Amino acid sequence: MIDKTCTGRGGWVALAAVLLAMPAAPAIAAEPTGEWLVADGVARVRIESCANRLWGLISWEKEPGGTDKENPDPAKRVRPTLGMPILLGMQPTNPNRWEGEIYNAQNGKTYTANISLASPDQLQVQGCVLGFLCGGQTWTRTAAGLPAQKPAAAKPPASSARGAATPGATTPGATTGAAASAPGVGATKPFDTVRDVCMAVADATGLPVVAEQPQTTPRGGAAARQGAPAPAAPR
Repeated sequence: MIDKTCTGRGGWVALAAVLLAMPAAPAIAAEPTGEWLVADGVARVRIESCANRLWGLISWEKEPGGTDKENPDPAKRVRPTLGMPILLGMQPTNPNRWEGEIYNAQNGKTYTANISLASPDQLQVQGCVLGFLCGGQTWTRTAAGLPAQKPAAAKPPASSARGAATPGATTPGATTGAAASAPGVGATKPFDTVRDVCMAVADATGLPVVAEQPQTTPRGGAAARQGAPAPAAPR
């Protein structure tokens, strides 16, 4: 027997009204670019896109002065862990899934890995040995992705003779230099743009990765680009 309760114009209009009133599923950000606090709270990882792959570098560590002492390459055992890539070349394989490698500085080993967003502010990170025996953890977002380029600097307002600051003088309660930007705990590696992250990846890996940002050709062609930095050559 066919149920005819929704047949007719009035029935379908009522059903459509109910469906439209249902809450939509929460949207998840397209990419996990940004800064993330690792599960145990000892470090933050800055993730950005370089040459169509996601790379994650340590941007803050709770205990300053760490070195990559367990690296299998003796030449790299003295390099600082701050600013070091640990998420390596993550590529999209499915919607909301990126696969690549993860480096564990605690034992100097690199594992196959994948990442996915559980929510806009929760990142699932999973590493596997030999394709199985996987373990994972959840990272928490602390900052959004970086701009591709630095915004144009605003022109400082002209100061009057009465309000002008004396050179070398400081305003009461203000701090200057490293003390102004240093966090209360730990050590920070500042990145202002995506290009800064990608250049750090290139320096650490020897890969000629570049920031994904519009490339403009100034008037004058090659002559106008002589001052542009060249990609890092493989080591």
